[in-house]
Amino acid sequence: MRVLVTGAAGFIGSHYVRTLLDGGYPGHEDDHVTVVDKLTYAGNRANLPDAHPRLTFVRGDICDLPTLLEVMPGHDAVVHFAAESHVDRSLVSAAEFVATNVGGTQNVLEAALRADVGRVVHVSTDEVYGSIDEGSWTEEWPLLPNSPYAASKASSDLVARAYWRTHGLDLSITRCTNNYGPYQHPEKLIPRFVTNLLEGRPLPLYGDGANIREWLHVDDHCRAIQLVLERGRAGEVYNVGGGDEHTNREITERVLDLCGADWGRVRHVADRKGHDLRYSLDDGKIRAELGYAPRVPFDRGLAETAAWYRDNPGWWKPLTQPKERS
Repeated sequence: MRVLVTGAAGFIGSHYVRTLLDGGYPGHEDDHVTVVDKLTYAGNRANLPDAHPRLTFVRGDICDLPTLLEVMPGHDAVVHFAAESHVDRSLVSAAEFVATNVGGTQNVLEAALRADVGRVVHVSTDEVYGSIDEGSWTEEWPLLPNSPYAASKASSDLVARAYWRTHGLDLSITRCTNNYGPYQHPEKLIPRFVTNLLEGRPLPLYGDGANIREWLHVDDHCRAIQLVLERGRAGEVYNVGGGDEHTNREITERVLDLCGADWGRVRHVADRKGHDLRYSLDDGKIRAELGYAPRVPFDRGLAETAAWYRDNPGWWKPLTQPKERS
């Protein structure tokens, strides 16, 4: 199989590609992967092998349809990760999120349609559902996004559904909870707090830290995506949960403990605009249909993640240092 993966120099996409190339998905040990990535600030070529006989890297923008039309033919499947994904940035740069997440997704789907690609998985987020005080979202829950990021992803989900319904594209959508693991950009909560502690900086905790998120290790997420690629039904959405709900304050306490620090390192900062209180997914559908279940216990995964950042300063330090003016 030849698989085209967008955004695969980023955190989740690169984990998926490394696992695929390492033979981590049975029956796909000989798959060839084409990566299309713009290499924005969040994309890092070092997240992928320098050279691999089954890897082709194309530096390209999903907003550039001619490039996609050139590289897409000959592929059997597309896994679409590429997106602007940091909520804070979307509050001040919403247009960039709409252009990439909505327009870019439409380009990917159009190129897949014209190239007669047999299977597409569109990777989305639980944030499209909004915020939920009690219970958990099923796939039938209405889309009620509260940030420009979430709105752009919800819009991309609707475009993806339209390409299935209108054109018959064999496409499924996944929506996951908060991911964590190695190679995650230090703008996100867990790597930011770990690297801040390692560099002697305070931890900026939004508000009172009562916001609740469900956490999923990146390896479990990528296994779920592969299951959906292989056996997911066309036109269906699959929630991918982790089952571990924690307040941001609890995450802060765990990171402090893992790094041998105390609460004195925390600085409460003004809460984020439109900050959703709680996310929670009902992932019974993917468990029942495809046999998915997370394998990485949160305590172990968090400890291993903190250790990875401690052991790999050469990867993340360039991302946390202010850029020098030329």
